[in-house]
Amino acid sequence: MKARVHCALVHHPVRDRAGHPIASAITNVDVHDLARSARTFGLAGYWVVSPIAAQRLLVERILDHWANGAGARRVPERTRALSICAPIESVDAAIAAIAEREGSAPALWVTAAKAPPGKTLTSWADGRALLETSARPVLILFGTAHGLHSTLMDRADVVLAPIQPGSDYNHLSVRAAAAITFDRLLGDR
Repeated sequence: MKARVHCALVHHPVRDRAGHPIASAITNVDVHDLARSARTFGLAGYWVVSPIAAQRLLVERILDHWANGAGARRVPERTRALSICAPIESVDAAIAAIAEREGSAPALWVTAAKAPPGKTLTSWADGRALLETSARPVLILFGTAHGLHSTLMDRADVVLAPIQPGSDYNHLSVRAAAAITFDRLLGDR
């Protein structure tokens, strides 16, 4: 794998049921479960994006619990997973942090449960091939609430094809969708 892959769990700007931009609440289980998947598949970084200072403080408290608190003593594997996680105020701040760390700005990849209208979709096989041949870092965005707002979708370098479950029901948790995404793009074949 040439490209160094990062992911972001985006809580703003995401959509409400009517499609309006909102900031969604951070949940403990999303923070540490997504970190476990990201670490398992070798991601270079995992960002939890929220413009709300109190929400970022919550992430810091979760990280501290697993790095220095009782969680670190009880489940050290989770400490390792969360070592790649950091709260950050915006997607742009995450892009800047990755550019500083990696030496170049990342390509912005987005995900969605339904194909966004008017967007060219990248298949899982093509996405995997891009990661294997590109030296540019990649930032994969996962939206909370009802998905990424169009302001982020419109900036994407790559729009990954939605996960097709093979049924008429498609309402995966963001944690499950991220794990499937990582496996399809980075897992053993």
